[in-house]
Amino acid sequence: MPSANRLWNDWYHCMGNTYCTWLPGDPRGFRTRHHREHVEGDYKSPPPKGKYDQRHRKSKDLMNREPVYLTPLQRTRAVEEFIRSLQKRNVETICLSIDRVHFHVLARFPDHDPRKWIGIAKKESSHYLKQQALAPVGGLWATRFECIPIADRSHQLEVVPYILKHKKKGGAIWYFKAPPSERKA
Repeated sequence: MPSANRLWNDWYHCMGNTYCTWLPGDPRGFRTRHHREHVEGDYKSPPPKGKYDQRHRKSKDLMNREPVYLTPLQRTRAVEEFIRSLQKRNVETICLSIDRVHFHVLARFPDHDPRKWIGIAKKESSHYLKQQALAPVGGLWATRFECIPIADRSHQLEVVPYILKHKKKGGAIWYFKAPPSERKA
């Protein structure tokens, strides 16, 4: 759980990937669980070429099915089901994007347990897409995902356009807009 001075009004930016689209050893960079091992580089400044090739090959060998790359139809349906799941549980959500290989959500979790609610949304979106023959056996999503506490209002305001710009990259988005009666003049 984040410390009180790092969390602002129970808001979190959560992000995750589809199944096996970002593996340990990935040439774009990667992190080990709980940062147990120092890994050089990240997606902005990748590790030296070839440094983790053996680890990446091993990760691919351990896969028990093909990676999941979402089609535009799957992205749209996944957004609908994600939002339906969060709204059903009264999770206040500002925006959500799902593109070919990952999702981003900005939402408020008063119980400070975003992993629980996002986990349920991932499970339900996979389930309902599978019922419509739009998801593979085994589901859409990778097991783990990241939740970053929102530090203050300016941080929240930076995250919104970051998430929404995924539309330019082919992502399906959902964005809360207040009805005209609630807008300030």
